[in-house]
Amino acid sequence: MTTRRTNRKDVKVTTSAPDTQAEQPGAAGPPPFSIIGVGASAGGLEAVSQLLEHLPCDGSLALVVVQHLAPAHESILAELLDHKSPLPVSEVTDGTPVEADHAYVIPPGFDMRLEGNLLRLTPRDQTQRPPMPIDGFFRSLAEVLGRRAIGVVLSGAASDGTLGLSAIKAEGGITFAQDPASAAYDGMPRAAIAANVVDYVLAPPAIAAELARIAHHPYVAPDGLALALPAKLGEASELYPVIFDLLRRAFGLDLTHYKFNTIGRRIARRMALRHIEALEEYVALLRDDPAELEALYQDVLIMVTEFFREPETFTTLREVVFPALTDGRSPGQELRLWVPGCASGEEAYSLAMALDDFLTAASLRPQVKVFATDVNQRAIDRARPGIYGESVASSVSSDYLVRYFAKVDGATRFPRQSASSASSPPMT
Repeated sequence: MTTRRTNRKDVKVTTSAPDTQAEQPGAAGPPPFSIIGVGASAGGLEAVSQLLEHLPCDGSLALVVVQHLAPAHESILAELLDHKSPLPVSEVTDGTPVEADHAYVIPPGFDMRLEGNLLRLTPRDQTQRPPMPIDGFFRSLAEVLGRRAIGVVLSGAASDGTLGLSAIKAEGGITFAQDPASAAYDGMPRAAIAANVVDYVLAPPAIAAELARIAHHPYVAPDGLALALPAKLGEASELYPVIFDLLRRAFGLDLTHYKFNTIGRRIARRMALRHIEALEEYVALLRDDPAELEALYQDVLIMVTEFFREPETFTTLREVVFPALTDGRSPGQELRLWVPGCASGEEAYSLAMALDDFLTAASLRPQVKVFATDVNQRAIDRARPGIYGESVASSVSSDYLVRYFAKVDGATRFPRQSASSASSPPMT
């Protein structure tokens, strides 16, 4: 470890590999300030530097940078960033506590996650192709911080970070992507934007300005939701029924029986994004701005899915459900499966793959149709083409990738032309 003096104070910049076996104190609860997860790859040094240059140093936030780094080479990224940052920048060792007004950089060859207020490291599985360290860290951020999680995807190739931003947004957190026009490599920002998991698309200096504002909004404070929302629908006067009526009239969506806490979190999130703290002001905006009403509608119907989510469910399907469905079924007899609320299609396609695999192993060939439906037309439009980024490889086995997917213009498409007995799901 080296220590050098800057114009702020002594800053420790770790240049040796972290000792993941060292004794570390237990994790405390999440801190009261905002923790910003930042993912970057090719071209990331410039983008992260621009972001850091414009961040405040007022005790409101900390930054954790997950950069794609060559695992076999020592990194000087923390030292390079520290020269341009108003916050001290250090490379993470296992068990590093997160402090306000600090920035942290992942070391090469490790995956990182947040546990309470600690950054934990594990050696990266070198057989994982492609590695997705940004997705992994963002997911831990969402799990620990919930609606207080904030994720930023900057310059980089491919699609790491998209699934992580989806997890953050699903928990009510706030997401950013670098404006592709300002990125040296626009693959990662474009993948996240195309997946509809990004709240703000901005250049790095503008992202920093928005982060500084959001870090002070009541929504991201530990007790922010209690401050922003009434505890029960009955305490909401007539404002929530007004919002429900506006959504029903515009989209035919009846929220009467939705969980109030779920709806409340989505409304509070939109208020934070629109710089609003009073519910009355937000209702007035919904009345006057169809685009905001559409945005709230999309937030209520947030898509939370991935291939083979909840693996134990698919184990039960293969061992119990599929045998029961096919027992005694004649080859010409049609077998129909339905996935309601299919979101962007991963669950329906996973079901089709699992069923086809089962039928092939059992030498069965019934006529099969898998139907998938969703009330959200935007979800259907995304699901129908079956086009996904390279993050598919993190949840789909290599065998299934070869059997059921094809590479088309740099993307991954389901199904391959030669697969499968289980038909591609009709999307309605």
